[in-house]
Amino acid sequence: MKPTESEMEILQVLWNKGQSSVRDVFETLDKKDVGYTTILKLMQIMHDKGMVTRDTSSKTHLYKAKLVKEEIQEKMLDRMIDSVYNGSTARLVMQALGNERASKAELDEIKAFLKKLEQN
Repeated sequence: MKPTESEMEILQVLWNKGQSSVRDVFETLDKKDVGYTTILKLMQIMHDKGMVTRDTSSKTHLYKAKLVKEEIQEKMLDRMIDSVYNGSTARLVMQALGNERASKAELDEIKAFLKKLEQN
């Protein structure tokens, strides 16, 4: 399953908030150039694709992500590493750390993670 950019934005809301109505997702995204009906249609398509579940037991339909966040992140990352970095995880990491967006706390967390990997 390969979610589009718009589908990923909706999934992020559902992963963060849990079960939500279309109105909740629309208000959370707060996009000036996208209307409510566009979000509704996208979520209906996502339901048809099996990306989300829909509870229709009340007047307001509630949607919940069916896809597991970590699995999607892993698949998308693997695809990006293969296509953009020729399969080199080291290139990806050096690019990400070289852009100076990582805070000191994030760098400390990365160092601790690397130490843990070395010990295994």
